This record gives sequence, structure tokens and C-alpha cells, in this order.
Amino acid sequence: MELQNKVAVVTGGASGLGRATVERFVEQGASVAIFDLNEEAGNELVQNLGSKLMFCQVDVSDDGSVASAIDAVMQKFGAIHVCVNCAGRGGGATKTVSRKGAFPMDLFRDVININLIGTFSVLSQAAEKMAENEPDENGERGVIVNTASIAAFEGQKGQVAYAASKGGLVGITLPIARDLAYYGIRIATIAPGLFETPILKGLPPEVKEGLAKDIPNPGRLGDVSEFSALAEHIVNNRYINGETIRLDAALRM
Repeated sequence: MELQNKVAVVTGGASGLGRATVERFVEQGASVAIFDLNEEAGNELVQNLGSKLMFCQVDVSDDGSVASAIDAVMQKFGAIHVCVNCAGRGGGATKTVSRKGAFPMDLFRDVININLIGTFSVLSQAAEKMAENEPDENGERGVIVNTASIAAFEGQKGQVAYAASKGGLVGITLPIARDLAYYGIRIATIAPGLFETPILKGLPPEVKEGLAKDIPNPGRLGDVSEFSALAEHIVNNRYINGETIRLDAALRM
């Protein structure tokens, strides 16, 4: 599917991986709706990139918030063709059992609600609108791109909630591809390694160097433009479907 004259929804689109994706999609001629909690950053991005953008303050863990935003996109742009889910949170670096006791279940539920259930809420509601699109010349109506993590495969100490949420995103990719095949909607998941996102950018250089030392080639943190380039390629490449793609420079945690 070509991005020119298409409409995309990008969650977490006000910063990091999501923002890079928004910027790339606009460059390729798409109209983009930014779903994010950060109203100031979202509106600033809209002002910088122009009329092909809109911002919706969305809590992805709230189905009603998602539904209102999807309706707003339909009212402004009339369709949704692409959905890229970058919204998420960390797991709090909390172990299953620590000196403080057992893992706090409220934290576990919150991580799952945002990273896994929130992602599914957005993609399922977006897919419902995609199914109403007229198919293009190749029979496509829409494309979904989710963001997991290599922690889905090699979760570290203290990552149990985060790894569970990202592992869930990997696990739902193929069933969703099969569910949506009838409608001409594809889905793929990107599993990034260590990237120069806002969380890591604030770390001292020596800490980032330490993180990068185990990355085989190239031996550095990933650039957000490399994530957005893969998201664009997934949209463009009609034979990518039902797959999780590691984007990690061969890092194995």
C-alpha cells in the first residue's frame, strides 16, 4: 500500500519511535492522526508539520478514549488506512519477588493494560474502519504495525510485566493476520532492540556506551529513523503479513 493520500493513526506519535513515524509518513504524502497523552508535544508537532496532521489526546487503556479519537479521525479525514502502535510504558524494573515482597499486581495489570490491551483496542477499532474502505488495485484495505520488543524473547531481570506485554503482542500477530485476511488488511510487528528514544537520550554518554557494547553490528543504539523506515516498508511491501521482525543489529540480550 502506498502512503500517498492515505490516512494513518500513530499511537505514541508525539515522541520517540512514534514521532519519527509520523514525520516519515507525512513526508510520503499521508495524513496522520497522532494519538498521545502529551497534548503539548502533540499540538507542537501538528503546528510544525501542517494541515495533514491532527492530534487526539488518547489514553489507549481506555476503550472510550480510543473510540472517541477514532470517530474524530473519521470526521476529519474520512477513512483510516494505516495504524502504527508505538504507545507503551516500561515495566518498572520490578522482580517477581524482592525484598519488598511479591510483584505488585496493580503494576502488572497497568503494564498489560497499556502495552497489550491498549494496543489491541486501538488496532481492532481502527481495523473496523479499514474494513469499510474500498480495496485498492491490489485488494488491500489497510495495514497495521505493532511495536513489541526483543524483551518479548529475551526478557531481563525485573522485566516480567514488560516481557509479558510484549510477548503478547508477538503472540497475537499471526491470529490477527488470519482474522483480517478476508478484509485485505495486513499486520506485522516490529521488535526493536535498544534505540535512541527520549528515555535513553537522557542517559550519560558512558552509560549509553555500556549499553551499546554488546550490540554486534552496527555497534550503537538504533536511530528512530531506522524504525520509521521499517514501518514504511511494511506498509509498502504487500507480502509482509503475520510476521514479527527484529530490529536490533543482532543483539541478543
